[in-house]
Parts: sequence; structure tokens; C-alpha cells
Amino acid sequence: MKRVLRLAFIFLSALCILIDGSHFRGGIISWRPLNSIPTGSTAQILIHQRYFWNRQWVSFPNPNCTEATVTAQTPIPVNSYMTCLGNCSSSNYSSTGLPTIMTSTDCDANPIIETWAGERYDTLALPLITSITIGFVSSGWLNTLYIGAASPWSIVSRIDLGLRPDGLINSSPVTNTLPVVFCQRAVTVVHSIQMADNDGTDILKCRWSNSNSTYNYNRYDECGGICSGLPSGTTLTGSNCTLSFILPIANLYYACALQIEDYYNS
Repeated sequence: MKRVLRLAFIFLSALCILIDGSHFRGGIISWRPLNSIPTGSTAQILIHQRYFWNRQWVSFPNPNCTEATVTAQTPIPVNSYMTCLGNCSSSNYSSTGLPTIMTSTDCDANPIIETWAGERYDTLALPLITSITIGFVSSGWLNTLYIGAASPWSIVSRIDLGLRPDGLINSSPVTNTLPVVFCQRAVTVVHSIQMADNDGTDILKCRWSNSNSTYNYNRYDECGGICSGLPSGTTLTGSNCTLSFILPIANLYYACALQIEDYYNS
């Protein structure tokens, strides 16, 4: 069984939320080849970014987003970049990075949610020797976090185009998890994060993101200010990406940073 790639994502578990302050609500990065059969020395790679924001962030234009914003596919004006963070000389990935301006996909004006979600797809021709860490690193997380309030975020993923044992180009795992999950306080909560992969026979697992850039697979801080963001006693079953936890305090968000990995099933 060989580890071949992973997906970086963050989900927020919350209860009785009172929104305020900073703007970031979480995100997901994934990628796949348009053709998994290698031809030549490069491959067309589709990179997907998906992020969630506080719709009332002061830097967003007034009025705040609405369902009409989603219908019109209005861009979310976050003028930043997803950059190469490691082993960049192995690829021709742009030194500037990919823009993070998203197409609106959802707007939730519920006063205890207040999110604006969007996604972006970019297709790049990358050499098959590419083995890079890419990521969106900035600040700041919302102010009502149990751990990591207003701290920097770090969402990273590894693009490794070295051929799999079956001779194909790998795809990263994916998930359609929601950015905010409401949970009852002071009881045991069991929450499973869905995992999927275009490489249908791969074995999928998830693990805690960690900040040790010397030893983790991405060789970069994978979680910013929300490493170990859930209360002590939280457990993670990696084989089915199931969390078990008890949230002690109301009126807070609890952030969770995980990496989903796929393994070749030999």
C-alpha cells in the first residue's frame, strides 16, 4: 500500500454561534488530471479551490451577498493567491500562484451562519516530474474560535505527478463536507467526513493536520493557528474519517484541520 496524495481541508463545528470579527471560515484544495493516462512529458491538471467567508467582512462591498449574487455567479473579491510553498523547482507552477477570486456558489444570510462560499477551477499544463506543495496562507480566522481566534490560516496540498504503480497519473481525494456543522454542547458528538477519489480502488484515510514542516508530508505548516483546534479528548478514526468530541462552551466556533490521503491498493 503506497501513499500517493492528499487533500487539505478544514471544517468548522459550531453551536449557538455569534458571528463577529474576522473573515475566514475554511476551505478545500483538490486536483485531478484531465486524462489519467500519461502522454508525453506533461499533463493537464484541473485544480479546484473552494473557500468560505464571513459575508459581513468589512472588505466586501455593500450590500452583502444574496441569492441573487449566487445566481449571477458574482466573483468573491478576495485578491490573494494560492502559491507554491515547497519543492517549486520541480514544476513550472507560476511563481505568482493562482488567484483566489472565487465564483459565488452559496450565500447564507442566516444570522448565526452569515457565510459567502465560492469556488474556482484552473487548468495547468504541468510536467510529470512535478512534486510540489501548494497552499493558501493568510489571516485571519474568525474571532469566536475556541482555539486559534483571529490567527493565520494555512491550507495546503501536495501535487505529485509521479506515475502510480498502475502507470496512471494520480488524482487527489475530494470531499463535499459542509463548512459549518451545528452540534449540541456537552454531549458526545460523532461526525463523519465524506471521502471520495476518482481513482476508484485507492484506500482513503484522514489524519490530523500538523504544523511540523520538518516531518509532515507536505513539508509545510498544514494548519496555521488551528492545529489541535478541538477540545482535549477528541478522537479521530482515520479509516472512515470519523470524529468523536464533546464541545464544552456555547457561543463559539470549533475549528478542525484534517488531511485526507489516498493510498494505492497493491
